Amino acid sequence: MAAPQTQTPPAKQEQSGSLPPLTRRELLNYIWLGSLGVFLAEMGGIGLIFAFPRFREGEFGGKFTLGAVQEVFPEPDGDPIPLNEGKFWLVRTEENQILAVYRVCTHLGCLFNWQPSEHRFICPCHGSQFELDGTYITGPAPRSADRFVIELVDPASGQVVAQTDKFGNPLGCTR
Repeated sequence: MAAPQTQTPPAKQEQSGSLPPLTRRELLNYIWLGSLGVFLAEMGGIGLIFAFPRFREGEFGGKFTLGAVQEVFPEPDGDPIPLNEGKFWLVRTEENQILAVYRVCTHLGCLFNWQPSEHRFICPCHGSQFELDGTYITGPAPRSADRFVIELVDPASGQVVAQTDKFGNPLGCTR
């Protein structure tokens, strides 16, 4: 007697132009790569937003309109005036020079205060001390306090009358 023969079904013919079905592993790989791409695009966009400075007038890093020299600036060798919006002290030295001294200590970034009894700026965190013009005296700070650039503008014409250099060195003033 003869053994029964089994017939194999004919192979499925692939239709031209159709894609083979995705396996589960391929689908998960595509989802993972897609979510990674979205995450990187978001991080790149956020990085670009933070990379460009946004200095506005009257805010830190922007320009401040203070008014007339006689009204706003301190007396020569008097106590400095704090401008909290700009994070600086407005100072007038004995030599009648005007400075804008950055309020942040050059040691670790603490906000230092003016001590009128000692006639100097003293950092409350680690004790760095600076003279009225921001020159380093003592303490752990590695250098003198930073200074901002100041421009004196004629209100009638809008022209710059005097300006400090890019390092904020003192601006002479007559009164």
